[in-house]
Amino acid sequence: MGQFIKDENRDLARIGSELDPVSQHLERFLLDSGKRLRPLFAYVGYLGVAKNPTPEMITAFASLELVHVCALIHDDVMDGSDTRRGAPAIHKSFESLHKDQRLNGSAAQFGISAAILLGDLALIWSDQMLHNAGLSDQQLINGLKIYDEMRVELMAGQYLDVYEQALGSNSTPKEALERALRVARFKSGKYTIERPLHFGAAIAGSHPSMEKLYSDYGLPLGEAFQLRDDLLGVFGDPSETGKPAGDDMREGKRTVLMAIANERADQAGQKLLSQLLGNPALTVEQIQELQQVIIKSGAVEKVEEMILNLTNQALLALTHSGLSPVGKNLLTTMANIATKRNT
Repeated sequence: MGQFIKDENRDLARIGSELDPVSQHLERFLLDSGKRLRPLFAYVGYLGVAKNPTPEMITAFASLELVHVCALIHDDVMDGSDTRRGAPAIHKSFESLHKDQRLNGSAAQFGISAAILLGDLALIWSDQMLHNAGLSDQQLINGLKIYDEMRVELMAGQYLDVYEQALGSNSTPKEALERALRVARFKSGKYTIERPLHFGAAIAGSHPSMEKLYSDYGLPLGEAFQLRDDLLGVFGDPSETGKPAGDDMREGKRTVLMAIANERADQAGQKLLSQLLGNPALTVEQIQELQQVIIKSGAVEKVEEMILNLTNQALLALTHSGLSPVGKNLLTTMANIATKRNT
């Protein structure tokens, strides 16, 4: 990954020095932090059905991280998030660049425009990295089918998330919960776990039955992964998550956690959620009030129960005779990493 980024940044430098900030920010975003879960699951998906992958396959797996970077950069624009991984979000960094250089026009719009383009560039780079990884023609054909499906599902999930925020509270609690679960599946769950597993298995040339096993494991675990994200977005420690405390509440995220809290809270709690959720100027005290409403409603306990049940459901899928012992052990470990985390 590091060498690929350096090579691409040299190409940008040849176009003009104005692109130096683009190179610097994408390199920092890619290499300074991140859990690399999607390449890891692709790697494990391969190991589950084959022997050790070649360096060319590792490069192909790593290309999935660039898809993730695209999603994060665009997500921060859509959510209006100021920070990511303990640093200013990309659009905020370029807004600051506009101000520092005293450029013309709106600094905020410049930052948004730059972030959209950097996200697009990361997606293009993911294509380049995959196509030039050195896979055989058949491996590339097998992998591209999954790769394309994953990106379509990701974009669909992002739209569902945007639409859900626009709907607000104009639905029944049951409808809100069902939609929140669908967003969790498509925006995060499928492209974080299920599709990377399919990607690794496809490159290995595995039997189609392995795709079902990886779905039986990956879909519930992906939803559990997103539910943990929901909890961290409300109760996470900023020093570990890299985002301000209660950021999801300022953004008005209509998550599974919020849907359950709104359904189970008493009348006073529901009123407070209705009044404060989505207010970007929430104070620390107001965030603490909302946290107490959510806890008191029993939503945290319910979501923790859902995470446990979904994780157990995923682990029960690891009984297929075609799954290697190494793959089974790694998938068991990855289930714990995905659901028992602080970031």
